[in-house]
Amino acid sequence: MKRKGMKRKLNETLTAYGFLLPNLLGLTLFVFVPMVYAFYVSLHEWNALSPKVFIGFDNYKEMASDKEWWNSVYRTLIFTVIYVPLLFAGSLFFAVMLNTMRQRFVGVARTMFLLPFAITSVISAVIWMFLYDPRNGFINQFFDLVGLPNQQFLGSTDQALLSIIIVIFWINLGYNMMIFLASIKEIPIDYYEAAKIDGATGWKAFWHITFPLLRPTSIFILVVTTIGSFQVFDQIMVMTKGGPANSTMVSVLYIYKQGFEFLNMGYASALAVVLFLIIFVLSLAQLRLYTKKD
Repeated sequence: MKRKGMKRKLNETLTAYGFLLPNLLGLTLFVFVPMVYAFYVSLHEWNALSPKVFIGFDNYKEMASDKEWWNSVYRTLIFTVIYVPLLFAGSLFFAVMLNTMRQRFVGVARTMFLLPFAITSVISAVIWMFLYDPRNGFINQFFDLVGLPNQQFLGSTDQALLSIIIVIFWINLGYNMMIFLASIKEIPIDYYEAAKIDGATGWKAFWHITFPLLRPTSIFILVVTTIGSFQVFDQIMVMTKGGPANSTMVSVLYIYKQGFEFLNMGYASALAVVLFLIIFVLSLAQLRLYTKKD
């Protein structure tokens, strides 16, 4: 009987590992191996054409005094500080609004919100470039109609980064909203009925019931959005290429230019390793902060 139980447990363990194996292989091939190889390349001077020359940690020493790199990190932080709270609040707000709508309108609203997410990032960027065009763009034409001054948007060092934040907010709003909406639907209606009896409706019900019960979803969205904000690249590459005057030169774009424009692969790999460590530390700090028991 004991041997039979052990055999059954062994079979269950092997079955579990069998299901995990494809994911482990994917992580190994597409995450762990590239990470190790990036660190290996970061210890070399390499232009992707000639043989690698081992230089130890010289690339990391160069990084410490690279003002342009640290400026790009600072811009990425500014992007994150504005974008993450804005997307979190916006997606939660619209999720709550959709939850109160009549059922026959919800399907149409979901489609409208999800449509930008379904469009590829490059096409979205091109659409917004037309909207932001200083001369013929729809936004400045609208400003003319209402008597407001025209804006430069992507051509202004003060407005370019914020203009891109609006684009990426527009793209990702629907996806995050749907995650919140699904979590709100899972909250038992009994809680709201009990709160209604006690006189807690509207804002009080949201603050004392909805928001606390959305804590796991909120943690997930905040962490994933923060990671994504540090990896922003596509829209900036298409819309400004880091300009004007490097005002939108974020970390990933700077790494790309070092690697594929200047062919400084070793240095670009060192920058990528440090960016990974920054993202890892921030994500870990967020998880510890948000999951800490009150």
